[in-house]
Amino acid sequence: MYTRSVMPDLTHRLQSHDLGFLEIVAELWGVELKALDARGAVPPLTRALLNPSLVVEIVEALPGNARQALDALVLHAGWLPWARFIQKFGPLREVGPGKRDREKPFLDPVSPTEILWYRALIGRDFLRRGGQLQECAYIPDDLLEILPPVTSDQPQPPGRPASPGETAHIQPVSDRVLDHACTLLAALRLGDPRRSPGVATWQPPFRVVYALLAGMKLITSGEQPVPEDARPFLEMSRGEALAWLVRGWRESARFNELRLIPELVCEGAWRNDPVTARECLLAHLSEVPEGAWWNIDAFVRAIFEVEPDFQRPAGDFDTWLIRDARNGDPLHGIQHWERVDGALIRYLVTGPLHWLGLLDLASPAEGERPTAFRFSAWSERLLLGQPITELDPEDQPLAALSDGTLTAGSHTPRLARYQVSRFCGWIAETEALYTYQLTPASLSVATAQGLKISHLETLLNKYGEAPPPSLIAALRQWDQKGGQVRIHPAVVLRVEDPRILQALRESTAGRFLGDPLGPTAVILNPGVEEKVSAALARLGYLSDVELGHQENDLTDQGEL
Repeated sequence: MYTRSVMPDLTHRLQSHDLGFLEIVAELWGVELKALDARGAVPPLTRALLNPSLVVEIVEALPGNARQALDALVLHAGWLPWARFIQKFGPLREVGPGKRDREKPFLDPVSPTEILWYRALIGRDFLRRGGQLQECAYIPDDLLEILPPVTSDQPQPPGRPASPGETAHIQPVSDRVLDHACTLLAALRLGDPRRSPGVATWQPPFRVVYALLAGMKLITSGEQPVPEDARPFLEMSRGEALAWLVRGWRESARFNELRLIPELVCEGAWRNDPVTARECLLAHLSEVPEGAWWNIDAFVRAIFEVEPDFQRPAGDFDTWLIRDARNGDPLHGIQHWERVDGALIRYLVTGPLHWLGLLDLASPAEGERPTAFRFSAWSERLLLGQPITELDPEDQPLAALSDGTLTAGSHTPRLARYQVSRFCGWIAETEALYTYQLTPASLSVATAQGLKISHLETLLNKYGEAPPPSLIAALRQWDQKGGQVRIHPAVVLRVEDPRILQALRESTAGRFLGDPLGPTAVILNPGVEEKVSAALARLGYLSDVELGHQENDLTDQGEL
């Protein structure tokens, strides 16, 4: 399945270590090593370790789990991403030479990884794979050539590869979750979580973004951002912020995927462990071949066959109170595994793992449900907590127009958008652009939150091109004197002769008249149109009431 490629050889593997490490390797292989320094020890140790008979003896003596780890590398052409390897086969404790020689971890290894490491059967290095440098676990190339064949009882990857028809339409990962997180934090600060005009079309959905931020403790129980945590998140580069979200998601017991599945209703006081469930699923995913499109349904069925209780303590399928959200049917018992546990696997694969940049998805056609997944080009670094350096920088400027319209792009610094949006009404949101409007009402809200017009001026100058002088003048005028202009709908009475309006004003209907608009027009108080029409009739003037379109006018037809 994999193309054979050249790995570093055993000499390269050994020459970066001190003499103490090389002596450990020699001891575990049962070979004699006489050297005064590491440089002199590498050539004879390499020759000894490349003895085919000795290699077979050492490999056959490995504990079962260590042999399984070695065979997994052999089946993958001698290498695996380091993150995936240690996730499946355990960690390598980071110890310096002094601590290593005192505590002798090679005598009591904590994982298959350590067993192979101290025997120099595997190395760790940055190798170019798929056009990119990746940190890999690898078998030295010359050692790989003489390893005994993989035993036939090795486990196969869970499920099967996807067919070409199942991957016709690809949905690559994105970092869109960062934009929605910024928008939600700003909306919460303004007291309106769903303030965004585009919230109904969010992917990931609003409910998930909210739960993610709450799970990472960026939101208080009172639905307000936590400033000391939210600001550093908004100031991170996009690549750093995405890695931070993935790390927080993996560790958060408060973000509970099972309770976010739209088709399920969870009731009662029972508790599940979302961290254990997602880590177990990640371990199974680590068995899927790197770069291969994999069928989702087959993967779910394989988990049912090998570990149906991956999220159930002691295989308890009867005490969790879960119902079908569509018809209310109870879903307890293993007979409903597909609708609960299987649904959780599908949700994780097509939801959080995709939204957080770990898995690409594919379907037979656009608009159809995903049928396949593969690890994204970002997945290894994100699982290691490393930033994605190739994401576009946030260098798009704010734009301010003289009419008070402000726009920010998806690559405007998120902190700038968060701050400036608190001064504005929110007009529109697309994948590429956010549009806001400065109004006296929005400025009053900002002022009530302790913001000042000088803060807004600083933001516009710092993150955008020079704002129009007329806009700055209007902001300062409002700051000094408050709102001096108000636009509102009104009903207007117009007459042909000023004497008609004067007669109406002197009648008992005069109390219905508001502000004058000249000698032949006046604003009417709300809801008095019919009363004014009747009063005009009593004075000898017939009138038509027109309340249509964008205007509300009561027009007198003149003296008869």
